[in-house]
Amino acid sequence: MPTADEQFAGLRKGLLEFALLSLVSGRTVYVGDILAALAPTPFATQEGTLYPLLSRLRREELVDYQWVESGQGPPRKYYSLTEKGAGRLEELNAYWRRLISTLETLGR
Repeated sequence: MPTADEQFAGLRKGLLEFALLSLVSGRTVYVGDILAALAPTPFATQEGTLYPLLSRLRREELVDYQWVESGQGPPRKYYSLTEKGAGRLEELNAYWRRLISTLETLGR
């Protein structure tokens, strides 16, 4: 029998953008920090999934990055939420609350 993570992989994948925007909100983060924060959650992912998503979010102007010199190797990209990204996150939060409310109502 498939695990919950396997059964709901599509749902998790669809919510990964929401999780990522939430994580980047209010701070700048390096990809390694993102992966570490997501690792113990149902949103655990790999660089091969994360980089294309970050690239798409940047093309959509929802996140941006800046290069920061590192004392441990090459410069690193640190991602932050743009004003447009903050608006999208607010929309996602409102939509999520509406979905939860709808499911609770339907379950009564």
